[in-house]
Amino acid sequence: MVEITNPPPLYSSQSSASSNTATKEDRAVLSSDFETFLKMLTVQVQNQDPLNPVDSTEYATQLATFSSVEQQVQTNDLLRNISNVLGGNALSEMSRWIGMEGLVRAPAQFSGQPVTVRPQYANGADAAVMVVRNGSGMEVQRFDIEVGEQSVLWGGHDNDGNMLPVGNYSFHIESYDGGKLTDTAMAQVYSTIDEVRNYNGNVMIRMADGTELNSEMINGLRAGDA
Repeated sequence: MVEITNPPPLYSSQSSASSNTATKEDRAVLSSDFETFLKMLTVQVQNQDPLNPVDSTEYATQLATFSSVEQQVQTNDLLRNISNVLGGNALSEMSRWIGMEGLVRAPAQFSGQPVTVRPQYANGADAAVMVVRNGSGMEVQRFDIEVGEQSVLWGGHDNDGNMLPVGNYSFHIESYDGGKLTDTAMAQVYSTIDEVRNYNGNVMIRMADGTELNSEMINGLRAGDA
């Protein structure tokens, strides 16, 4: 089994088409504003009071201000180009995630094969129970597990030992201290990654059970045939 824990975060990028459109729009606005600025400056010079002319320093200030705006637009263009290069590399990396199994705190799709569950326990717990629920939230199985056990292989059976149907199941860990329930938390599971996509600047991961989450919520990766 090949397993990667704490995978590097994915980085999102805007599409080349949208980036080019934004760049053209910025340049069009800049060009339009520059023409308007020159017209206003010309009119200002033509209509100033010859007995009280405008100080040349004011013209210099106006020109410097517009030059600063122009430089900022050009800087934005450069940053977009850099982002496109980095984004292309990120998309190439993301394509490798599809078909792999990601470690997430979400339901898992049971297809007849055992599901690897990663429990987490409350501090001070001396006993723990794993509770399995189906896609409707109904409890279908519960059993004791050893506190500190890092990995539990769930075979897909109910409390009577009968094989459960294919579907989505969630796993919750009840932590006990001295026989008293102190915490209940959803466990992490390995679930197949079906899709990786850019949504409003965020890299979204779609799991086999239909759950969609941010790429930063993937806490581990392993080969899909593990």
